[in-house]
Amino acid sequence: MRSTHNLDNPKAFFLVKNGSAYESFSLQNFQFPAPRTGEVVIENEGFGLNFAEVMARLGLYREAPPIPFVPGYDCVGRVIAIGDNVSADWVGKRVVALARFGTYATHCVTRASGIAQIPDDMDAAAAAALGVQYTTAFYAAMHAQRLMSGERVLVHAGAGGVGTALIQFCKMSGCEVFATAGSAAKLELMRANGADHVINYKAEDYELRCKQILGKRRLDASFNAIAGTTFKKDMRLLGTAGRMVLFGAAERAASGSGNWPTIKLLWQMGLVLPIMLMAKSRTIVGVNLLKLADYRPDIITHCMGECVRLYAEGKINPTVGGVYEAGAMAEAHHALESRMTSGKIFIKW
Repeated sequence: MRSTHNLDNPKAFFLVKNGSAYESFSLQNFQFPAPRTGEVVIENEGFGLNFAEVMARLGLYREAPPIPFVPGYDCVGRVIAIGDNVSADWVGKRVVALARFGTYATHCVTRASGIAQIPDDMDAAAAAALGVQYTTAFYAAMHAQRLMSGERVLVHAGAGGVGTALIQFCKMSGCEVFATAGSAAKLELMRANGADHVINYKAEDYELRCKQILGKRRLDASFNAIAGTTFKKDMRLLGTAGRMVLFGAAERAASGSGNWPTIKLLWQMGLVLPIMLMAKSRTIVGVNLLKLADYRPDIITHCMGECVRLYAEGKINPTVGGVYEAGAMAEAHHALESRMTSGKIFIKW
């Protein structure tokens, strides 16, 4: 390990049990491993919260390692040490980083393919949004498919971290955007981000409202992080050549633990026959950022780099929904789980 920094006394939030945000985390000293070939060590200014980490806390995320472990997928900080086959130019650079867990810490180790340099004066919380949220949204909207000007798209949870990013990318592509959320304040945020039609899913059936607006037309794309009952509705709203992008299952998180809620979720989504997709030239796209990082790190590097470039050019503007001190991490986690937040939630050391 090549380093120019004191690595004494690192701390991390460990997930020590599944359950409530107020009982599941323990702040501890820890000894992180030296960077291996292709890895870097980052001293963190802070880290972002993501809904997948809520799922992990509830014991509903299959990718999570055994408890106890340090959660977290993104952070902002400076590279202070590097492993072999990493350019020494990275040392001292301020970066936004993606990691396969471990960012809920003062220091973390991650692959060099999962970092992108950011300006020294960039707001840390906005920079963190370019990690999981904007990278996911860029891949979903700009890489996995090609949105075209004039297309009609639906964004679920449009006031969330990925949702706000998706609205911006869809509008950048010239699309007509339908977006859902559950409060007046969130509807206003979606309008401010450029959504053309905002729908309070708690006050009305979004499928019926979309049909009223569309008339005889249909949607061209749906970006869905909810799954469950929304899946069939979205499929009915999609027209010929329609695409559904699935990148979460938030409806599962609201159903409690055990196998029955998972079975119920799958039952609600129903059976998809490939021959029927072919008949209407429809596409279902799944997005899993961890798997992309594992098997196509080049795609992660490209998408993160594009997000940083678009931010520098003023074409995207991350929404920061809250910045919390480390001592209020449980409150922040609970707020995210309860859907009381919007945009990116950031914890600073």
